[in-house]
Amino acid sequence: MFADRAKIWIRSGKGGDGHCSFRREMYVANGGPDGGDGGKGGDLIFEVDEGLNTLVDFRHKRKFSAEDGQEGGKRRCHGKSGRDLVLKVPAGTVVKEAASGKVIADLSGDNRRQIVLKGGRGGLGNQHFATATMQVPKYAQPGRPAMELEVLLELKVIADVGLVGFPNVGKSTLLSRVTNAEPKIANYHFTTLNPNLGVVDLDGGKGFVMADIPGLIEGASEGVGLGHEFLRHIERTKMMIHVVDAAGTEGRDPIDDIYKINEELKAYNPEIAGRPQVIAANKIDLICFGDEDPVERLKKEFEPKGIRVFPISGVSGQGIRELLYYVADELQKLDKTPIVFKQEYFPEEELMYEELPYTVEIEDGIYVVEGPKIEKMLGYTNLDAEKGFAFFQRFLENTGILDDLEAAGIQDGDTVKMYGLQFEYLKHH
Repeated sequence: MFADRAKIWIRSGKGGDGHCSFRREMYVANGGPDGGDGGKGGDLIFEVDEGLNTLVDFRHKRKFSAEDGQEGGKRRCHGKSGRDLVLKVPAGTVVKEAASGKVIADLSGDNRRQIVLKGGRGGLGNQHFATATMQVPKYAQPGRPAMELEVLLELKVIADVGLVGFPNVGKSTLLSRVTNAEPKIANYHFTTLNPNLGVVDLDGGKGFVMADIPGLIEGASEGVGLGHEFLRHIERTKMMIHVVDAAGTEGRDPIDDIYKINEELKAYNPEIAGRPQVIAANKIDLICFGDEDPVERLKKEFEPKGIRVFPISGVSGQGIRELLYYVADELQKLDKTPIVFKQEYFPEEELMYEELPYTVEIEDGIYVVEGPKIEKMLGYTNLDAEKGFAFFQRFLENTGILDDLEAAGIQDGDTVKMYGLQFEYLKHH
């Protein structure tokens, strides 16, 4: 099975929490803070493995997690960092955020390895939070949470040349004749669901990879049937071979077919429609010469537009050599660098939050809330202004401080103290 997409859930490691401890020294009632920092969580990394050419490994296992960092210890001991997790994928794999479809990483060209989710930073131990006003901090910083994401892996087949054409025009026959591919050939509309890839070997190192891009059918660009699935595979090909049935054995008009397929390509992505094209007028062994030679008709229509027409027979092999050498020569003129998608989704930016510690304690019946989070917040809020106080209340709610006060058993009318600021607690009703 040619597995070309998989949906998986990935997670980096969580940072270890900072430790809260105090030096105990002889004759010192409460020594200075000496809580160590937590370790960093492991990163989740994607890396190209040349030996792979499918995403089949991601079919069976769906969840991948890097290791969490360990928490800090006493005496300024650092927690151990979590191990990174490296997921090996074939070249040409695109990692997208599942919900939006935005590209996070495209492992093609020079991009062989990318950290997709960074591990959480370890939390700082309480040794870092001593300030002039607060020499014995009772809080340490929690480790940064892990990042989690559902991603879609898509393998873009990296073929130089795409064969396009309506079903049954002889693409599979042509592919099997010129390459080492063995496509299953049958006369159905929508035969080939997975692109068949084959390598065309020509003298002088001019070989190239050719893909039968499965049944383009009108409406594919709107996602009718399996349209989009197919069109995805065209995105990286540098040149298109339009295969048409010159003999019109199914009563179709080859000129009309080419225009229809070009319309589809244009609707999907105008840039793809603009790539070089060549026409393979197939099944010339079946042409009954009546009024007009269909190959001449095609030439008259398309050669003035710069699109060459090659009469071929997939069955007898006639004309195929000329077609392949023309394609190989054209490819030499084109840019060799693979098309790489730019990153559109940045997990760090999407999943950012400020994690500063605070503590809630009861001293002599007063609820004392302290911590860098509060200090920072009070530093830039004018509580006398009505707007400032509303902001302050929202801050207490959003940070979870109110929940913690309630959990500690606070009642209406109890006093809350924060760095010299005292106020009466009123429940929200």
